[in-house]
Amino acid sequence: MLRVTFCLKRLPGLTRVEFQDYWRNHHAPLVQAHAAALGIRKYVQSHSLTVAGAFPLADVRGSTGLDFDGVAQLWWDDRKSFAAAGATEAGQRAGALLLADEKRFIDLPNSPIFLSEDHHVIG
Repeated sequence: MLRVTFCLKRLPGLTRVEFQDYWRNHHAPLVQAHAAALGIRKYVQSHSLTVAGAFPLADVRGSTGLDFDGVAQLWWDDRKSFAAAGATEAGQRAGALLLADEKRFIDLPNSPIFLSEDHHVIG
């Protein structure tokens, strides 16, 4: 499986609650509606929590515990199916629509995104 991981920061002016509500209740249904055109096999939203002591793993490592508002993960069967999605007119339209919506709530320049292949170690 091929995965896109998108570490999300909200636009200035949005609270974390507003950001996560929009992401869950507006953007997620858009992704669902266009998943077939884009060849997406799985989509998971991980919403970060703001609780006292939320970064103990970062603390013991001396890390800053980057403050993302969430992480989106999208899976494709393989590199070929990922590339094929962007090659179709329907896939290009869907991608443009999703990007336009992302600009409404995600600070795109400060939200790292990367492509990876999973290598399962446990499970």
